[in-house]
Amino acid sequence: MAEKKSTRIAYGEALAKLGGVNDKVLVCDADLAHATMTASFADKYPDRFYNFGIAESNMTTASAAMAQCGYTVFCSTFAVFGAGRAFEQVRNAVCYSKANVKLGCSHAGPSCGEDGGSHQAVEDISLMRTLPNMTVLVPADATEMEKAVFAAAKFEGPVYIRTGRLPTDICTAEDTPFEIGKANVLRDGKDVAIIACGIMVPQALLAAEALAQKGVSARVIDMHTIKPLDEAAVLAAAGECKAIVTAEEHSIIGGLGSAVAEVLAEHQQGVPFERVGIKDRFGQSGKPPVLFEAYGLTDKFVVEACERVLARK
Repeated sequence: MAEKKSTRIAYGEALAKLGGVNDKVLVCDADLAHATMTASFADKYPDRFYNFGIAESNMTTASAAMAQCGYTVFCSTFAVFGAGRAFEQVRNAVCYSKANVKLGCSHAGPSCGEDGGSHQAVEDISLMRTLPNMTVLVPADATEMEKAVFAAAKFEGPVYIRTGRLPTDICTAEDTPFEIGKANVLRDGKDVAIIACGIMVPQALLAAEALAQKGVSARVIDMHTIKPLDEAAVLAAAGECKAIVTAEEHSIIGGLGSAVAEVLAEHQQGVPFERVGIKDRFGQSGKPPVLFEAYGLTDKFVVEACERVLARK
């Protein structure tokens, strides 16, 4: 995992590629095109790009209207604005009408660093997965992000795609499959399963390697789709590994950890279980590596969580 690339850059590059093969794709942004990287699309297809300025709610409603005219609309801004400020419009204009709008939201979680707590969305996955008709994608790396963009474009209906500012490790390959609602097992194991999404997938792989040095076999599952969740992958992990840890750069309330817990509880899978993520607090300004340590978002914390659930088996 030596190569690093930001998923927001991959998102912008994928949109530019997509625009060349699908002339029904439109892209909207809220005066952040050089941050969300939709500028890559704007440079190539200026007649299909719309900058709404700092008016995220208007942009979201307009995107829904464009979608009702037969277009596939990628609507981009920071996650705290797209999922938060424009929540009502996402709910009523996009999801209620099943509009073919794809929300590409960037700068989520502490990985956006110095932008600080006001801009670090730690609740966006939770907000989006509660909405009927919404599909939620959190790709692990830049390679998977491109696949997610193309998959979202083919999918009919609302999709939320979480992108990130920070360059992160490439942990999937070009031939790694990507299917909405179908998790990928990146490393097999029998003692404990680590179910991760987004930038925590590389951390999960590092944790699995560290555990292997201690004689522990850890399965790593890339749960790139939070909704619909791959329940079969969760239940297989529960039955075969009998201990589960989730890892996400998001609040442990309402995100991946909550989604997995719901599956386990509904199917009476009483396996030792622990969530690695942000513990019911806002972010703060700082260098990403410092914040990751402060918020428990490194491979070290994943290893410790695995050791705790293993002790309870």
